[in-house]
Amino acid sequence: MNNSTWLKTFFYCFFSSLILSQGTLASDEKVTYSKDVATIIFDKCVSCHNPDGIGPMSLLTFEETQPWAPLISYKVERREMPPWHLDKAVGIQTYNNDVSLSEEQVSLIVQWAKSGAPQGDPALTPAQPKLPDASEWQLASELGEPDFVVKSPPYTVTANAQDQWWVRNTSFAGLIDEPRYVRATELKGSYPLGVKVLHHGHAQLRSNDGNGNRASGPVGRQGVGKGGDRFPEGTGMLIYPEGTINWNLHYFPISEVVPNEQAEAAVWLYPKGYKPEFQTRGEQFFAADSGPGGLWANDLLLPPNSVKSQQGFRVLKRPALITSFRPHMHMRGRAQSLEAIYPDGRREMLARVDKYDHSWQINYEFTEDSAPLLPAGTMLKITSTWDNTSQNPHNPDPRQWVVFGQRGVDEMSHLWLGVTYLSDEQYEELISKRQARMTASRDQ
Repeated sequence: MNNSTWLKTFFYCFFSSLILSQGTLASDEKVTYSKDVATIIFDKCVSCHNPDGIGPMSLLTFEETQPWAPLISYKVERREMPPWHLDKAVGIQTYNNDVSLSEEQVSLIVQWAKSGAPQGDPALTPAQPKLPDASEWQLASELGEPDFVVKSPPYTVTANAQDQWWVRNTSFAGLIDEPRYVRATELKGSYPLGVKVLHHGHAQLRSNDGNGNRASGPVGRQGVGKGGDRFPEGTGMLIYPEGTINWNLHYFPISEVVPNEQAEAAVWLYPKGYKPEFQTRGEQFFAADSGPGGLWANDLLLPPNSVKSQQGFRVLKRPALITSFRPHMHMRGRAQSLEAIYPDGRREMLARVDKYDHSWQINYEFTEDSAPLLPAGTMLKITSTWDNTSQNPHNPDPRQWVVFGQRGVDEMSHLWLGVTYLSDEQYEELISKRQARMTASRDQ
């Protein structure tokens, strides 16, 4: 018996006994794969759980899914899968990329597993979804081929090792001949093995026009569970023809060497001559090395067997539209929240992750009418909590003192926020348009 077969048999026997011990449904309540479960699996799971995906097993067919039914039930009931770590009790709850399951969907999967994971009538099985090709740019389906692609220097990712960092600079020249506005970016590892080892990474462009004008912004940000970044319509990021790209890439090795891995960043531009109404610098790093403004390296020391929280603050000098929220800690991270304290003293919890998992780097993308619109003078309060105890299932060793560092076994804390800074006039205009949409929706 090979390792894969043994593992599957173990999980099936263990979780079957756990779930079936809770009782069996009457036959007239039976849920089947074909009628009830396949739609959920296809919609929420197979983007990762397919032969080319990052999931540990494929779930494209009943034959592939049925042996894992007890484990699937266990994971979804505990809200560990699909990965969506937001606290559902506080903060904004409407997101464009929400992959979480509803209570009804969880109940269907649990009932299906309890009743023995029956297939039902195969004719009722929905057609398998058309999965994106992992070798292609995912935003190309919406925007066509990118205007240009840049590559990182090659780096060999060793096998079965600790996580590894690759930080290098490359020249940016000859790709555009005048200032242009970016509408979307995407970063990925090379296919087929690079996409399996690149845990998260950033390609930051610092550009200039040779006449003293400068601009800085990302031409790609990637994380496991995070796709490309497309700015809202009418919003763009200015770049100039010359500059330098800083590649900051975090690799998690697999069981084989990945030689000369080169991450790639794709960029889609607005047409020449187009100037968007709103200008952004892309996803912004909210942390600071000193003084108020965030959490980074200062005073980050976790004693053994301890739970610790820290807070950082950032005051907005201009009005801002927050389009996304991406927390970042490491293996001891437990929770992180973003709270707005308005100039009039009113407080609002914007978003909170209460089940942080460093394995995933999810970017929570607010819907158009839920995205925070914040006036100048608003204070952003960032609260991070670490769990350096044995109760943290991701903790490699609760006996250790933990300090700031780049490795997964070290710690850090910051937020990546999608931020578009506004003029006072733009802020008032967006507020008025949102209120009009909400009024029209209530009147329907």
